[in-house]
Amino acid sequence: MSLSRRQVASAAVASVPLAFGAAGVAQAGGRRPRTLYIAGDSTAAQKDADAAPETGWGMALPFLSRPGLRVANHAVNGRSSRSFVDEGRLEVILSSIRPGDLLLVQFAHNDEKSDDPARYTEPWSTYQEYLRLYVDGARARGARPVLATAVERRRFDAGGRALPTHGEYPAAMRALAAEERVALLDVQALSLALWQELGAEETKRYFNWTATEQDNTHFNPPGAIAVARLVARSRSAPGCSARAMCGRTPGSRSRGSAGPSPSPDTPWTMRRRAAP
Repeated sequence: MSLSRRQVASAAVASVPLAFGAAGVAQAGGRRPRTLYIAGDSTAAQKDADAAPETGWGMALPFLSRPGLRVANHAVNGRSSRSFVDEGRLEVILSSIRPGDLLLVQFAHNDEKSDDPARYTEPWSTYQEYLRLYVDGARARGARPVLATAVERRRFDAGGRALPTHGEYPAAMRALAAEERVALLDVQALSLALWQELGAEETKRYFNWTATEQDNTHFNPPGAIAVARLVARSRSAPGCSARAMCGRTPGSRSRGSAGPSPSPDTPWTMRRRAAP
């Protein structure tokens, strides 16, 4: 990991001026804590120390989680919905997932690589077919699938307008979520709106821009925290049954904030946890 759990927690606290309370993971009555499994790519993945300051949003999500919800981040650099399955990584999750757990799925960045048959999927056919494997696999084990449209890259036109970069993949995921009545977190739309609000220059502070690298896909710690907050704030699609993922009216946010401000109605309430 590029950051220790303590460093990520400290960064999260510094970026959001809220009151935090210590919270453990045990649920009332001694019930087994639920687990949120993340299946995804490098934008969410854990990072080794030599990747610093690159940080996946999945690294920050545990510090935005309500008590009783653990986060198991299985996202891996370079994977698509296809290669994650073909490498047996989905099966690893399904062998551990339990009734009441959540499986959060975010893919598209590498599905888009048409020159790589091991990863490429077509939005309205193979992409949806592979996503169904995650949905059906989770449901068969009594867990709740949650689809998340892919977080946007940093791309602006000459007029300063933030541009979508994922083609038909977000629309294909939205359609599948509606068809299968799966909870949907529209991170693509939320992140595009956030990058537009921040602007071309300010967004550099959220991406992995260093003296030697200008990376418009991956995040530094503030960016990972901002995206994790969007994931935590997203409203699910109408008719979803995943109550833990369902929020109400999104809170307001001001320019330069790391995403919308959490409220008691968000899927995960931001609380600081003791870092090991």
